[in-house]
Amino acid sequence: MRIVKEITGKPCKITVFSWNGKYLMKLEQGPFEQTFKVSEFDFLPNELDDLLSDDFIQEALERFKNMAQSLKKAIK
Repeated sequence: MRIVKEITGKPCKITVFSWNGKYLMKLEQGPFEQTFKVSEFDFLPNELDDLLSDDFIQEALERFKNMAQSLKKAIK
């Protein structure tokens, strides 16, 4: 697995990996992470920025919030 790019300046850490013919887009915030896989044959590396749009990231942030609530609920 190799790192293709790291995207900074966003409300979560974003790292894009290349592995087994796929790009893995890993978003991290605190103790939580989300990984999305797309085929390397469907996208060029520079097209990944279009996938990681502000809307996409905003939806991921909502999922992070839901993940935190689920964990908190499970711990209680």
